[in-house]
Amino acid sequence: MSFKIYFAGSIRGGRQDAALYERIIKQLQQYGHVFTEHVGNPDLEKGEVDTTDKQIHDRDMNWMQESDVLVAECTQPSLGVGYEIGQAFALNKKILCLFRPDSGKSLSAMIRGAENGTSFVVKDYKEGDIPDLLKNFFSNL
Repeated sequence: MSFKIYFAGSIRGGRQDAALYERIIKQLQQYGHVFTEHVGNPDLEKGEVDTTDKQIHDRDMNWMQESDVLVAECTQPSLGVGYEIGQAFALNKKILCLFRPDSGKSLSAMIRGAENGTSFVVKDYKEGDIPDLLKNFFSNL
């Protein structure tokens, strides 16, 4: 089965993990179409200079509505990623949140506390864990 996937990762909150996002997106493409593959582009902000905040919001929310699932890399704190997770939750999308505890950061209790093990899944991980985490998540949909 091919899924419509919305990937969320920090953009304005910090681009330190852009290369990691790109690698995760490449793995997600095995499971379907990733609407937001641009999130992995290290030069993303340079490419969106002619796009207004309203256009970005409306485009992304249209993609969110079309998507089957949201996969969010939550290690780099981001208001936008939190907003996207909340929107996906309100739209009853299946959600996978990924967090790297070895980053020295703490995941928000609002994210970790929302986990229910089925439609809202939170996983602590190291990059090498991603293939198995994605396989397990998508095989249980």
